[in-house]
Amino acid sequence: MFDPKTTKYPYAEYTDGHYIKVTKNKGIEFDKDYPFIDNSKWYKFKRFWLRIFLRLIVLPVSNTRLGIRVKGRKNLKKHKDVINNGIISVCNHVHYWDYLGILHGIRYHKPKFLAWASNINGGLGGIMRLVGGIPIPEKDIRASINFSKAVGKHLEEGGWLHIYSEGSMWEYYKPIRPFKKGAATYACKHNKPILPLAFRYRKPNWIRRVIFRQIACFNLYIGEPIYKDDNLDKFDQIEDLTRRSHEEVCKLAGIDPKENIYEPIYNDSKKINYY
Repeated sequence: MFDPKTTKYPYAEYTDGHYIKVTKNKGIEFDKDYPFIDNSKWYKFKRFWLRIFLRLIVLPVSNTRLGIRVKGRKNLKKHKDVINNGIISVCNHVHYWDYLGILHGIRYHKPKFLAWASNINGGLGGIMRLVGGIPIPEKDIRASINFSKAVGKHLEEGGWLHIYSEGSMWEYYKPIRPFKKGAATYACKHNKPILPLAFRYRKPNWIRRVIFRQIACFNLYIGEPIYKDDNLDKFDQIEDLTRRSHEEVCKLAGIDPKENIYEPIYNDSKKINYY
């Protein structure tokens, strides 16, 4: 597997840390009254036209720019009934535009995704909302309760929820960082499977290297659903499903989970106990 040089990126001290600075703040309050999932007619109208714009213009441009190739689409067809009953996907987060690659990979599905609240409050927050972004509230218990209810309802109604379990975006980072337990928690609570996805890198051709200064091109791999172990108690189910989903993302990314090594300069205090 092609291993891009990544030393120029100022990765954060913590493996879930953000190093991208969001300068604009719209001042939106993500409180208990905020519509974490907007089902208004006006929202649906705008999203309808945005999806057309995405399919006709944005995705072809982003796919060409990133060199997206999709592997494993057959698994979407193979598990169609399971997916249509509600599913949670997880993936490594390695580029600003990688969510567009996921939208291209899963085609007609209409996922929602959990987003850093600062991004939704930023300059592109409106577009992120229209492509399915759900801001994660911070330091507000009542807002967090309503957020969880909205996410749960989406899953119970057969929706697709995408979660970047690493917690932040690190451009072109090769190892799969530790997973937070949110995806497994929702999966176990609502009895939904986790669908592992992963980006791998490949070497760009000379045109991309010279003209676009592109470090790597991307292959998106789509795995098969992973289910909770009903023989375990609730807390062990979450730990086990987190572990297995991380291992599957590693494998899809072409990495042996046992050799998924972090540079020692990064603080590992937030890693869960199987690292």
